[in-house]
Amino acid sequence: MFVSALPALLLALGVVPVVLLSALGVPVWAVFGGWLLLCILLIALDVALAASPRAVVVSRQVPARARLDETVMTAVAVHNTGTRTLYARLRDAWQPTAGAPAERVQLTVPAGERRRAQIPLRPRRRGELVSEFVVIRSRGPLGIAGRQATHDVRGALRVLPAFSSRKHLPSRLARLRELDGNTSIQVRGQGTEFDSLREYVRGDDVRSIDWRATARAGTTMLRTWRPERDRHVVILIDTGRTAAARVGDSTRLDASLEAALLLAALAARAGDHVHLLMYDRVARARVTGVEGTGLLPALTDAMAPVHARLVDTDWAGAFAAVRTLTTRPSLVVVLTAQDAAESARGFLGAFPNASRATTVLVGSATDDSIGDLARRRDSRMDVYVAAAAERTIRDAEIVADAVRRAGGEAIAADPELLPPRVADRYLELKAAGRL
Repeated sequence: MFVSALPALLLALGVVPVVLLSALGVPVWAVFGGWLLLCILLIALDVALAASPRAVVVSRQVPARARLDETVMTAVAVHNTGTRTLYARLRDAWQPTAGAPAERVQLTVPAGERRRAQIPLRPRRRGELVSEFVVIRSRGPLGIAGRQATHDVRGALRVLPAFSSRKHLPSRLARLRELDGNTSIQVRGQGTEFDSLREYVRGDDVRSIDWRATARAGTTMLRTWRPERDRHVVILIDTGRTAAARVGDSTRLDASLEAALLLAALAARAGDHVHLLMYDRVARARVTGVEGTGLLPALTDAMAPVHARLVDTDWAGAFAAVRTLTTRPSLVVVLTAQDAAESARGFLGAFPNASRATTVLVGSATDDSIGDLARRRDSRMDVYVAAAAERTIRDAEIVADAVRRAGGEAIAADPELLPPRVADRYLELKAAGRL
């Protein structure tokens, strides 16, 4: 049972008969008691005439997956199996991060019929969103009171990463097509393989002349090369405490996911094998052995429920887990935040040995506002803040230099620029024959 705001208004209106009848000599308590009894009778009558909210069958239609910050429609169907018309207000119990509208849905369901309520969701958080029940309030014909019932009908929605960096994919795919045979590669390297023969033209690299083919054809023939396929790209995403830091409008982990998805889409189109590992103390997500069009759905599905943990990452365990994914990685991309020399000791101590066959790339999402703070000198407080900002920048440069001395490469950029920069470096390695 529930009571609306109308009974309070009715009680307030009871002042009128109390004043009028008390002037005629009627006791105040008798008038007020009679008015209160009348209100109670009206409430009881309205509740008795309301359709039973339990005499309904509730079902849901919820899509299995949705993108972060994208609107998705869900539906709740109400089938009235009772004998009275149901005047209902419906509340679907999604958590606030699901982005459901605050207004309650109103339905009128005649006896024996069925109605659907459309409920839009705009998720603001990755992971599993769950609604365990639906509450239905059945209003009486007077609108004073009614009945209420809770129906245990579970709905679940998995919210995937937004993948907003996909806007950079078409331009990078165009560059990849240029590398993949539309234009010849003039530099032969470890990551290139023979493609075809063509006639020599002025400006071509003379080192690519095929003298045997030239002798057979009677004209100068040139070998063309293309990037090798079937290389292995391992993406390691740090889910430790540094990944929980806010960088811009999101967390550092979200920026890492965007960079990983763009790189994976590009590498899969290039014919390379992509492996994903999300790790702090244990592996939080692992994707390996998935190829073709199924790769991106598998990656986003694995990434969706993973959030940063407030623990220090076990880097020895992380790099050991990387070695279990493939025995011959060609490119290892570590997406983390190593911006303090003290906290980076474990990372640098476990850093894998780079070789001619393997390139290690370390990508970090940084906050551009630190650079702005380092340049401000308007007040004494600004000077102290600037000194702290400059110290942060210097520490990050020290760690990046240590990564380079260990044989790796370091890329630091804001969350918007990090994904395309990692993708561009991948293409540069392809073009140089190192991948």
